[in-house]
Amino acid sequence: MFDPYPLLQQQRNFFATGATRPESFRRQQLAKLATAIKKHEAAVIEALHQDCRKPPLESFGSEVLLTLSELQYGLKHLRGWMRPQRVGTPASQFRSTAVIYPEPKGIVLIVGPWNYPFQLVLVPLIGAIAAGNCAVLKPSEHAPATSALLAKLVAETFDPAFVAVVEGGIPENQALLAEPWDHLFFTGGTAIGRIVMAAAAKHLTPVTLELGGKSPCIVDGTIDLAIAAKRIAWGKFINCGQTCIAPDYILVAEAVKEPLVAALRQVLGQFYGAQIEHNPDYGRIINQRQFDRLVALLPEATGEGVLRFGGRHRREDLFLEPTLVDDLHFTSKLMAEEIFGPILPILTYQCLEEVVTQVRSHPKPLALYIFSQDP
Repeated sequence: MFDPYPLLQQQRNFFATGATRPESFRRQQLAKLATAIKKHEAAVIEALHQDCRKPPLESFGSEVLLTLSELQYGLKHLRGWMRPQRVGTPASQFRSTAVIYPEPKGIVLIVGPWNYPFQLVLVPLIGAIAAGNCAVLKPSEHAPATSALLAKLVAETFDPAFVAVVEGGIPENQALLAEPWDHLFFTGGTAIGRIVMAAAAKHLTPVTLELGGKSPCIVDGTIDLAIAAKRIAWGKFINCGQTCIAPDYILVAEAVKEPLVAALRQVLGQFYGAQIEHNPDYGRIINQRQFDRLVALLPEATGEGVLRFGGRHRREDLFLEPTLVDDLHFTSKLMAEEIFGPILPILTYQCLEEVVTQVRSHPKPLALYIFSQDP
């Protein structure tokens, strides 16, 4: 049975030495991480293909390059982040001086997701290192090749008393969450986010939750529909729709719905061709559980909506075609929860006030996209 206590004690002892506090140490560790990522770039891209069938260019852009950009940003701004800040004092404390000193929190747990299993573990780590903390990383067990690579990369780069990786599934997650941390950073679904927050509350551990939501995409009649369609399709279907800030559904002015659907169909043909299942630039669903969940949302399963494009699926290789579904309502099954896959519902509206009312009547989305030229 996995016991995280010895690792936590090792990191607490190291943090207590004050070694992580100097700017020079933090800068050195960030530079080491950048070097390690560049060294393992090809292996990262291969691991992401094994886990998610991500195409190489997509893996480089959305995982490797994004992480390196975050490192560059951190190195550029590190000194400013660490600088003490003078603040005003009330009249009752006349002649006193107040200064805010940024302080490291201590030992941080970072729990990563499976959809971007490389950068969504390392980007929070960059922030933790820049702030002078030690960290334990828990990659997703649903991306095992990437998890193993992260464990190797971190072990080669850092002393485990400073940064360590714990691999495994639910038992390891439960053991880690049972411990007291100085901060906990979780990226993933809302249901698991509730579990994480409840576990952290037992120790009053501060928590950062990066969760999902049904992000609407609003299209009115003033926009160039060809441009809108291209941008919506890219944002929705990159990583096979498994992106937390992807457009979850479209709200389009009724008068331009059909032209938008036609533009989306044309763009998807341009992106992926007629035989999408053979296109190396189109990924796959992460596992059978997620695949079955998504197929159960298709019109063939729910009896709701009209299929306007796609809908083909093949369980043996987790292929689910980019899919457009029309003739839906906010009470439809597709609208009940975040889709997190390559199914795009299309709803219509008569006036913008109607849109505002509908969006506000549901849980707050993670993102919201508007395509309009109306100021």
